[in-house]
Amino acid sequence: MKKTLLLPLTLMAAMMFMATVACAHTTTNKQDAIEMAAPEEEATFPADTIEVMSQAMGRTIKNVVVMPQQYFDDVEDNKYPVLYLLHGADGCYNDWSRKADLHRLADQYNVIIVCPDGQDSWYFDSPIDPKMQFETYVSKELVEYIDSHYRTHANRYMRAITGLSMGGHGALFLAFRHPDVFWSCGSMSGNMDITQFTDRWHIRARLGDYENNPQRWHDHAVVNQLDKVKNCPLKPAQNIIIDDGLNDIFIKNNIAIHDKMVEMGIDHDFTVRPGRHSWTYWVNSLDYHMMFFDKAFNRGRELMEK
Repeated sequence: MKKTLLLPLTLMAAMMFMATVACAHTTTNKQDAIEMAAPEEEATFPADTIEVMSQAMGRTIKNVVVMPQQYFDDVEDNKYPVLYLLHGADGCYNDWSRKADLHRLADQYNVIIVCPDGQDSWYFDSPIDPKMQFETYVSKELVEYIDSHYRTHANRYMRAITGLSMGGHGALFLAFRHPDVFWSCGSMSGNMDITQFTDRWHIRARLGDYENNPQRWHDHAVVNQLDKVKNCPLKPAQNIIIDDGLNDIFIKNNIAIHDKMVEMGIDHDFTVRPGRHSWTYWVNSLDYHMMFFDKAFNRGRELMEK
């Protein structure tokens, strides 16, 4: 089994930092830009930042890890569920920690929150770029590292994954393809059908142009992963939450995947609220996802005790 290693330079207590550093790889391509209005004040708090070596990509990837206060106070060495929280296109690993109060949420729900740097990968294993193997990184290498270096429940019932925009796509894409890893999953304003946006947000850099690779694009769209969910042999079925804003760029394909899931008999929570493709919407949405996942984690504990 390939091992994922922490770089020596981060071994000093995983280095506490104030998560306010800009994304080094952020692009400013006007065509790819989506308006992302931030709340008036950015949240700042101490969090671990770690660099994890990806054997699949041959390079290190940064991640923010937020633990509840009880993790440090706990004298019984109890284990904790983990939420993997994904950023959007042109974002990076510390987006969520700059915009949302992850420390409050970790404390409130007694959960470890991990924010990986997905760069502009769309969380695929790119068939044309060996340096963009983020399906393997997030669903295997990072999960193995977190489970081996933190006090987690190394069990599908106690893992959830969600994200915004590209990260919403990525969370469902990874969970639907790896139900043995993620029992619970969600999407906020996610692009459920990438084939509807073939010239945007770096997708063709990961898959090749749509005109010459239509099947490849089809196979990497979340909406086309639903057969895997319907036919998954693992029971109980996954816990799925999807939401979008009424004025969001992806509202039509979110409604379309909801309709298809209803038609296929796939249980899920689906919500449409006022809002647009903005941090104001996503920070508010995260509270609902946390409540949803907390219920799933509680049910997971019961299942593990049986």
